[in-house]
Amino acid sequence: MAVAAPQLLLAAKRRVVVVGGGFGGATAAKYLKRFDSSLEVTLVEPKRTYHTCPFSNLVLGNLKGFGELAQHYKTLEHKYGIRVIHARAARVKPGVVLLEDGVKLPFERAVVAPGIDFRFDKMAGYGEFAVEAMPHAWQAGEQTSRLRQQLAAMPEGGTVIICPPENPYRCPPGPYERASLIAHDLRHHNPKAKILILDSKEQFSKQQLFMDGWQQHYGEMIEWRQGSAGGRPLELDVRGMRVRTEFGWEYGDVINFIPAQQAGKVVRISGLADESGWCPVHAETFESRHLPNVHLLGDASLAGAMPKSGFAANSQAKVTVATVVAHLRQESPVPPSYLNICYSFVTPGHAISVAGVYRVEDSEIVSVKGAGGVSPKDAPESLRAREAAYAQSWYENITTDVFG
Repeated sequence: MAVAAPQLLLAAKRRVVVVGGGFGGATAAKYLKRFDSSLEVTLVEPKRTYHTCPFSNLVLGNLKGFGELAQHYKTLEHKYGIRVIHARAARVKPGVVLLEDGVKLPFERAVVAPGIDFRFDKMAGYGEFAVEAMPHAWQAGEQTSRLRQQLAAMPEGGTVIICPPENPYRCPPGPYERASLIAHDLRHHNPKAKILILDSKEQFSKQQLFMDGWQQHYGEMIEWRQGSAGGRPLELDVRGMRVRTEFGWEYGDVINFIPAQQAGKVVRISGLADESGWCPVHAETFESRHLPNVHLLGDASLAGAMPKSGFAANSQAKVTVATVVAHLRQESPVPPSYLNICYSFVTPGHAISVAGVYRVEDSEIVSVKGAGGVSPKDAPESLRAREAAYAQSWYENITTDVFG
């Protein structure tokens, strides 16, 4: 009986399964084929159309249509030869991804980027039943449209309550950009309305830049109440449309309650998350600390100093792909470096940003001192306008990089 040559055996074991088609997973699938076109890459994603969370606040501020967030997988299929399966992964096991319909997808390496799920059990009076009356809109889709409709129907002089979650959560500056762009719309169509941010935290990302921008553009329309000043939500009354803090009940015509978060269900069921609900990984490779040959990235991972953002997931995916390809070629991966940049709109023509560079130090991802930073506090409006233009370009570039 003839024995296959070693190189043929190696060639037969080059299957990579990617779970999740967001910024992390779709980037990984695309760059796996770009780095090594001989790989058999399968992308598992239940949605046929992916709506981005980045720029969804522009929809809520009536500055973009919901359809402008739509991204598709046809280019990944037809240009790069990626096999896209629109199904839901049920479990990740050693060497195989099991789909909900029972199909088994064997792999030599897997990249898993399932995004977030919500902790519906963390707030009194709240549950999955509440998301129609109090939409979170923290996963772009039907929730985004629902919240936009509620804002458009709000009575004159009404109140919007926004309740950001405690850290860690997807897109740290997102709730505050959301308040900004909703205020921009209300200023033109409902100028006596008010936005109340009830926040468990004592501080938030880009705080002074946001607050300076709010004062400049919106005056007293936006009020931020920190946890120690009665901002911490303690209970929701969904039917009565109100939020209780230690100071009593606050009534809202629209309530955007953003729940606590955790890693997507598939990794929790698969035993890849720890007691925090997030997935511990090796900082150099994003390989799971619980299951070898499985790499976990994006919002679901515990990534040290890196925030949970689309750009961070994109950066992690590229480093992970380089690692996966090196291992499949029996080569040593190069030392990693990670990046993040995040733009936030205060108005359509006034944006602010934060950028970071990260490296691995003592097996932890840490910020590189002196690299990156936030927009200058006393910048002229011309710089804020340029950053708004940069933000538009950033979105076009990253969506093309991921899905184009």
